[in-house]
Amino acid sequence: MKRRSLLAGAGAVAAAPLIDVPAAHAAQTVSSRKVMTGAEVLAKDGWRALAGQKVGVISNPTGILPDFTHVVDTMHASGQVNIVAVFGPEHGFRGSAQAGGSEGDHVDPRTGIMVYDAYGANADKLVKLYTQSGVETVVFDIQDVGARFYTYIWTMFEAMLAAVRTGARFVVLDRPNPVGGSARGPMLKPGYTSGVGKKEIVQQHGMTVGELARMFNAEYLPLEPNGGRIEQLTVIEAKNWKRDQLYDDTGLTWVMPSPNMPTPDTALLYPGLCLFEATNMSEGRGTTRPFELIGAPYVDYRWAQALQTKDIPGVAFREAYFTPTISKNANVLCGGVQVQITDPHRVEAITAATHMIVEARKLYPEFTWRAETPPGRWIDLLTGSDRFRTMLLADATAEQIVAAWKSETDAWTARRAKYLLYKGAHR
Repeated sequence: MKRRSLLAGAGAVAAAPLIDVPAAHAAQTVSSRKVMTGAEVLAKDGWRALAGQKVGVISNPTGILPDFTHVVDTMHASGQVNIVAVFGPEHGFRGSAQAGGSEGDHVDPRTGIMVYDAYGANADKLVKLYTQSGVETVVFDIQDVGARFYTYIWTMFEAMLAAVRTGARFVVLDRPNPVGGSARGPMLKPGYTSGVGKKEIVQQHGMTVGELARMFNAEYLPLEPNGGRIEQLTVIEAKNWKRDQLYDDTGLTWVMPSPNMPTPDTALLYPGLCLFEATNMSEGRGTTRPFELIGAPYVDYRWAQALQTKDIPGVAFREAYFTPTISKNANVLCGGVQVQITDPHRVEAITAATHMIVEARKLYPEFTWRAETPPGRWIDLLTGSDRFRTMLLADATAEQIVAAWKSETDAWTARRAKYLLYKGAHR
C-alpha cells in the first residue's frame, strides 16, 4: 500500500528499535504479538518522518509503545523530535479527568512541554494554539473505539481543519479499530450535529482513525469555511491488522482510552449500550463494568427474562443488581442486566441496545429519557436523527427499528471503500 510520506523512507523499518524493551517483554512481542501500531513503526524508523520539524502531538494515555512508554516521553527522550506542544483531548493528555472533563492548560512535569487543553476546541482555537506554539507538524496518536460519538475522532477533525488553515503537516499514527472493520447503525442526519457527531458518518463506522483522516481530508474538510485539503497528510499504517480482527486478536495491550472504557469487551458493547446515556437508566458508570451493567431502581427480574428469549447475536443477558458510585442513580441500588459476550465476533451492539430499550419501555412505565430540554434530544444526537425515538414511541419493534437504517449502512460501506487501508481476513 502506497502512502505519501513527509520525508523519503518514513515508512521504512529500521533493523533495531530505538527503545529498550525488557527481555521477557521483547520475547513476547516477537513470539505472539501480531500487529504493530503506527507509533511502533515510526519509532523503529528513528522518528525520521518528524526530523527537523516543530511538532505538536495530540495524544492521551493510549499513545504507547511496546515497552509501555508513551510516544511523547520517548520522542522527547530520544532527542530526535522537537516537540513544541502537546494537545490533550477529553480526559486529558495523561488521562486524569472523568467524562466531560479535561486537564486544562499546564506544563507537563515529566517533559517540561506545554500541554494545551484541546477538549471541545474548535479549529479557530487550535489555529491560535498552533500559531502560538510554532507547530509545523501535528501528530495524532489516540486509540479510538469505533463509535461516532466517541469524541477523539472529532478532536482529530478540528485539528485537521486547523492544519488546513495554518498549512501544517498532519501525521496520523494509526491503530486498529478494536471492534473490527464492519460498519453498523444509522447515519447522522443534517440538523443533528454536535460535539458527539460533527459529520455524516454511521454510528459504528468500522474505520481506523487513519482511514477516517483520509476521508475527512477528501470529503469533509473542503466543505468547511476557510477549509480545503491538507497537502501533506501522512498515515503511518499499523502492520498486519486485518479488518475482521478485534482487539483481542491483535496481541496488543489494552490501555483504557477513557476512564469508563476498561476492557476491549467494553469497546465492543459501547457503540450500542452508550444509548442508555440518553435514558434515566444507569449505563454502569460508577461500576467496574460500565456499558455492560445497565439498570435502574425500578427494574426487576422481568427485563432479563424478556431479553433472554431474544436471539441477539453474540450476547446473553444475566439478571444483575448493582449500586453506581457516580453519575445517574449514584449510591442507589439498581436492578438490571449484565450483557454477557458469548461470541465477540458476532456482537452487534446497536441491535442489542435497541432490543433492550424496546423491552424496557414495554415493561416499566418509569422508563423515560434523561432530564433535558427538549426531552429526548440526547438520544437523537447519539443515533443521528429523531427516527429512533419516534419509531420507539410509535411502538415499532426492535427488528423494524434496526431495519430502518440498513440502506444507510450499506451506502456508507460502499462510500468509504476507497479510503480503506486494511483489507482481507486474518484467518
